[in-house]
Amino acid sequence: SSPSASPIPAQRENHPGRFAAMAAASDPKKIAEVRDVHRLERIGAHSHIRGLGLDDALDARMISQGMVGQNGARRAAGIILSMIQEEKIAGRAVLIAGQPGTGKTAIAMGMAKALGEDTPFTMLAGSEIFSLEMSKTEALTQAFRRSIGIRIREEAEIIEGEVVEIEIERPASGQIATFGKMTLKTTEMETMYDLGQKMIETIQKESISAGDIITIDKSSGKISLLGRSFARSRDYDAMGPQTRFVQCPEGELQKRKEVVHTVNLHEIDVINSRQQGFLALFAGDTGEIKGEVREQIDAKVAEWREEGKADIVPGVLFIDEVHMLDIECFSFLNRALEADSSPIVIMATNRGITNIRGTDYKSPHGIPLDLLDRMLIISTQPYTAREIRKILDIRAEEEDVEMTEEAKELLTKIGTESTLRYAIHLITVANLVAMKRKAQEVDVQDIRKVYSLFVDVKRSTQFLIEYQQEFMFSEVMETYEPE
Repeated sequence: SSPSASPIPAQRENHPGRFAAMAAASDPKKIAEVRDVHRLERIGAHSHIRGLGLDDALDARMISQGMVGQNGARRAAGIILSMIQEEKIAGRAVLIAGQPGTGKTAIAMGMAKALGEDTPFTMLAGSEIFSLEMSKTEALTQAFRRSIGIRIREEAEIIEGEVVEIEIERPASGQIATFGKMTLKTTEMETMYDLGQKMIETIQKESISAGDIITIDKSSGKISLLGRSFARSRDYDAMGPQTRFVQCPEGELQKRKEVVHTVNLHEIDVINSRQQGFLALFAGDTGEIKGEVREQIDAKVAEWREEGKADIVPGVLFIDEVHMLDIECFSFLNRALEADSSPIVIMATNRGITNIRGTDYKSPHGIPLDLLDRMLIISTQPYTAREIRKILDIRAEEEDVEMTEEAKELLTKIGTESTLRYAIHLITVANLVAMKRKAQEVDVQDIRKVYSLFVDVKRSTQFLIEYQQEFMFSEVMETYEPE
């Protein structure tokens, strides 16, 4: 195939994957593998979290799935998680409240990982909804509808059987084969089918041969290879370490199979709101969606539910920095939470008693009391020195940094006296300093070096107070005025 047709992007540097990409351009089977190799694995603030780290009795393990400490908060989150999975809870609000750096977002990320791919999980920062392109209520409505999944069931007709024989007539001119025959059998019957050009190409690509168990979707013509027949288990020549053996299907060759798709309400809204709605999903240019479109979709979904074609899957909407929302957003949330198909709304805040945005009234966490009354509140506690040490161990492993015990002890002390985030940020920069002096491990001298180069909030504030006269618009020391 021509280089322009290759789906692999051109690379200038001598990357080890470059030659694999060139080879893959001619072999479609290898393209998926090469794309996997080129996937960018970024190390984020919460990339080490794999779940909530709970046992079967919903008790928090001390260190598990990247989570450390916060046992009470994790257990509370686990109870809510099990209720979501059993689909017994919807239209509830949960508030995770605690000081900065106590793992509020980490708990939400752990819940997202534990829920898996089938349950919709939408993450949103409180300030994200303030946009010139759409109103605040529209942004919140779209976030709500992204968090509500629809599990649609449909029946598909398939042909399932064991391949007995494949005959493909190849033209003498060497052109692509356009006609062939395939015999399929079950334990009770055997039938011969004619093959067209598309089916022949699929059979050759999947390397399907006699003795394979396959399924053919009648509507799309897609062929899926299930494995080898147990009757061929003694064919050692046609076997590999990955060979999967399955029983020869029973009954008729043609069967009806139930296929389940999970989409969210927002995707259905976008597709139905404009002519090129499907393309708008990929472009991200969704704009405001009319209320009439949503009403029609809700009516259709209700009809599907009555007919047993679809189920509603209440997902999770996570709003971080919820104190950034204003009074209009809070009143909208009050109403939206009472809707029939509302998701679970999990919010996080690090504020104490502060002004509700858009008013002069003070309230706990900057959230109106009537909304707080509707919430289950989970509080997070500051980490102990022992827990900070465990978190730093996990982060050093995640960032692939080797550290001496003394360096870890010093970093733990820094984390205890300043902030955990500051200590975590020093890991990578200390590693760069260690590499500069060609050391294999980060030592105390590297931590001291970066500690002097990058100041934490306390030292920065102290510096500002000492030299505030040199800065512009300083108001800290203006309390004393000479007469």
